[in-house]
Amino acid sequence: MDMYETGLEPGAANHVPLTPLSFLGRSARAFPHKTAVIHGERRISYGLLQERCVRLASALRGAGVGAQETVAVMAPNTPALLEAHYGVAMAGAVLNAINTRLDAATVAFILRHGGAKVLIADRDYCEVVRAALADLDDPPRVIDVVDPLGRDGHGASMAIGREDYEAFLASGDPGFAWEPPVDEWQAIALNYTSGTTGDPKGAVYHHRGAYLNALGNALAFGLPHEAVYLWTLPMFHCSGWTYTWAVTAVGGTHICLRNVEAGRIFGLIREHRVTHMCAAPIVLNMLGHAAERPQDPFDPRVRVATGGAAPPSSLIARMEAMGFDITHLYGLTETYGPNLLCQWQREWNDLPLELRARKMARQGIQTITAEAVTVRDRERDTEVPADGETLGEIAVRGNTVMKGYLKNPEATANALRDGWFRTGDLAVRHEDGYIEVKDRLKDIIISGGENISTLEVEEVLYGHPDVMEAAVVAKPDEKWGETPCAFVTPRPDVEIDADELIRWCRERLAGFKAPRHVVFTELPKTSTGKIQKYVLRQQAAEL
Repeated sequence: MDMYETGLEPGAANHVPLTPLSFLGRSARAFPHKTAVIHGERRISYGLLQERCVRLASALRGAGVGAQETVAVMAPNTPALLEAHYGVAMAGAVLNAINTRLDAATVAFILRHGGAKVLIADRDYCEVVRAALADLDDPPRVIDVVDPLGRDGHGASMAIGREDYEAFLASGDPGFAWEPPVDEWQAIALNYTSGTTGDPKGAVYHHRGAYLNALGNALAFGLPHEAVYLWTLPMFHCSGWTYTWAVTAVGGTHICLRNVEAGRIFGLIREHRVTHMCAAPIVLNMLGHAAERPQDPFDPRVRVATGGAAPPSSLIARMEAMGFDITHLYGLTETYGPNLLCQWQREWNDLPLELRARKMARQGIQTITAEAVTVRDRERDTEVPADGETLGEIAVRGNTVMKGYLKNPEATANALRDGWFRTGDLAVRHEDGYIEVKDRLKDIIISGGENISTLEVEEVLYGHPDVMEAAVVAKPDEKWGETPCAFVTPRPDVEIDADELIRWCRERLAGFKAPRHVVFTELPKTSTGKIQKYVLRQQAAEL
């Protein structure tokens, strides 16, 4: 017999299912009067935030929402959406935060596919929501969010449902005895991917993964209890990369932001002494080129986490001059957002900007709560050597990987095969173990038998002082099979010559990697700001 075996099964005294709902209870006890949420002139303490979330849970139960049923929310970064990340799960239900940039047909698909029983919708989206509901045979009960900071916070003509959110909360019992999940594998959220083609897939999150990823992100981003977090990242995107729970876990302050506008962001940073924020590369690009950018750097400096393609060195320089320190992350909807972190090394501080940018371009190593992230040879299914050259596919395993795709067993089995989640991203491993993404599997260009990373070419284009945005795709070629074609958005009020850009690339890349064609245009994007390369590939094929 094992000498350490007690003869008892794990019980309530020594084994509790992990859930991020516990973060709110702890912060409400530790900081009951501290401001948890700021929205315009409105202030919500941690004590009140907990009461409102409990009321929401009670009201949802009273509305007939049962265990593991879906509650959808379509709202910008407002207190209602933050509260839903707690109140819905307190009711035992599953939160489906819907991308506010989607069209009515896609919203209708998500409501139907997710089986939403209740939809909490901000009135600013009344046109899209009404059109989506009209497409449903069994529409959910609609609760309106009436926000004074919206287009028309009191406009009756914009009403969608028969009751508003505050009245719905008032119907709930502040003493409602909610219970945490019995099983931490229980679903807590349903987040749909922003796929570039076909219907979106619904990634199902569990309580354990949400708890661990939130704590991992709090540690990775250095969130203290004095953190003031500005919501420049949509809360609907991977549950706000789980910072909806992480900021609450440390007792930080959430600054809500309805619309991403440079002047508004700079003003809130100054007013509230913001310490942390997350943003897609497109937002950093907007801030770095904004006419309203501050003359003096922010004090305290603002830590910014960004995902996707690494910022070019020119943008890093602009952001640092304004008082922003950038942390590069990597993740997907299926991994609760960030799963890799470019862990900064002290000796990099003294490197010249170009070399620092090169270090920052790497996605790095797994976050503390991600069990394992590797790069695997797609044919041999073995780890690629750490030579900085051999391409493979990033594969992830651990507690911070989704349960699977809702009602899609085939896609789930394909994504979670042989003990790994296959990301579809191609990368290399460097000698120090850091991973660097080179391209999406579907975006790699094969020219004359040579692989060309579109991200590598884009990085060079972004280095040109007059380039604001750039995307590179394959253009069919009779001789080479494929050649790089660049689509470029110049900085405002600037004209660039295509031949000049091609020369710029040839001076910095192997000749076969330089674009053969350059098209100046506004880049098409998905609802989450990702560049739609499949649209650009179609356009390149027609040139």
